Amino acid sequence: MDRDELIFNEYKLYSKQKENFIDRNFKTNKFYMASVFVIVIAMIYTGNIIFLKTISATLVFAIMGISISTLWWMNVDSYNTLIKIKYANVIEKIEQKFPVKPFTDEYQGIDEYRNNKVFMFSDIQKLIASIFALFFFAVCVSELSPIVMTIFNKILAAVLKIKSGI
Repeated sequence: MDRDELIFNEYKLYSKQKENFIDRNFKTNKFYMASVFVIVIAMIYTGNIIFLKTISATLVFAIMGISISTLWWMNVDSYNTLIKIKYANVIEKIEQKFPVKPFTDEYQGIDEYRNNKVFMFSDIQKLIASIFALFFFAVCVSELSPIVMTIFNKILAAVLKIKSGI
């Protein structure tokens, strides 16, 4: 096997691994999307369950939802960075040895779209994760508000008792 054939075989292998990596990214996003929907459904069906006299199942699921949405956003960002590295640092360097550079041309096309402020798929994924995080945060605030107000009223009543006693 000569040097050019060896380089080409490595290029094909790396290109296939990159595609497998992208497929794994899509599977991961499906997992996060399914997890978020399961949490929303669990919130709907367990809304009346209360733990420790004040903590509702809705609050617990909202906190889980915020966590999962944050992890989802971070995961999309990590995959996006790693895919860019695979394109720019590895495949493009291998393609410098070839007369045709399909991945380099593709990546340049993606960069041109990015410069025109077009949303890319990873941007949409991050937006969806952010919307779910905000939704779960709003639910968290609505569930925590009565607890905070109850604690505040107890503290205020104690302060007023102490103050009236002085």
